[in-house]
Amino acid sequence: MFEKEQIDEVKELISFKQEGSYWDFKREWYSEGKLADLLHDIICMANNLENRDAYIIIGIDEESDYCVRDVFEKHNRKNTQMLVDFLRDKKFAGGIRPRVVVEPLQLAEGTIDIIVIKNGYYTPYYLEEKYRDVNANNIYVRVFDTNTPKNRSADISHIELLWKKRFHLLSSPLEQVFYYLLKKDEWSNVPDDSSITRQYYKYCPEYIIEHFECDDRNGYEYYLFSQTDCTPHWYNIYVRYYQTTLFSTIGVALDGGRYFTNVPCTEFLFSGVRHHNLVSFKYFIKGSKEMILHDFFYDNENSEARYAKDCFEECILLFYTEEEKEKFKDYAISKWGSRDKYLKDIHIPYMELPDSYRPEAFKEDYENALILKKLLDEFRTY
Repeated sequence: MFEKEQIDEVKELISFKQEGSYWDFKREWYSEGKLADLLHDIICMANNLENRDAYIIIGIDEESDYCVRDVFEKHNRKNTQMLVDFLRDKKFAGGIRPRVVVEPLQLAEGTIDIIVIKNGYYTPYYLEEKYRDVNANNIYVRVFDTNTPKNRSADISHIELLWKKRFHLLSSPLEQVFYYLLKKDEWSNVPDDSSITRQYYKYCPEYIIEHFECDDRNGYEYYLFSQTDCTPHWYNIYVRYYQTTLFSTIGVALDGGRYFTNVPCTEFLFSGVRHHNLVSFKYFIKGSKEMILHDFFYDNENSEARYAKDCFEECILLFYTEEEKEKFKDYAISKWGSRDKYLKDIHIPYMELPDSYRPEAFKEDYENALILKKLLDEFRTY
């Protein structure tokens, strides 16, 4: 579903009454005889030079002052699955195809469809095998409001830009280092007799990741009790470019050091002064910097680390997207009044704490985490 910001953006683009570098207007859906045009337009938009999602907005008549032409009952209208199937049959280089989604949008004047071509780093997209008059090995791009003609290839400067995008050479150092962290096998240890564990990226050694034990932190978090050895061991983690710190966070050695990772993010289920008993939870989001680090530190060949990681992830939440997290929060809030019915089969581990701590608080946090895990499973099948 389109978010409000995207809906507002599309409406604004229509109000411009002109096409642009990442949006195009079509009066109606492509007929069978125009499928080559559809493929060509999608490739051009996927290879836009703005480094963002692109839109083909269907149901806007440029020749009639950009008025809306309702597409709701058109026989050749396509949905997301139909477009995905259409692209799947085409021979793209490397088997990598643009990602597309069809989003219908109801306006006062009628229904329009928006083909959203998702931004990606696999540019340039091009065919290995000709489809009708869309040539193989031609690289088509979108420049300003114009597509590269089918019988030509883009300017070399634009092609170079797209290849740089693929290899993240247009990204900031922060974006680049987290791209490199996805390639764990390309990082090497720095021989060091100190207490600092340091690694560098082999092909760009100016990128460093290091961690060392915190001297001023010895507190507990509820997820420590998911481990056989729940003794806290906290670390400072730094991601650096030369001497500049690009990113920092806290690390934790779980189960007596058998498994090391960065700490999860913290979120609250409720907010505001009306809620005196805030329910917090710990989480990672797929593709986030925190999740990339979490995966980077994991040694999947170590059975003890694997077991400790599984126990750790049993009491934290793993989301696919930020959007999923926010929608889940709304769902969990709506169900929280009946939280007790989710207590069945929940096991809270034994918690041995120093005298200055309240075990009840940690047990409640652990219990809340397990309830939220159940709610997340329920939410995904809702």
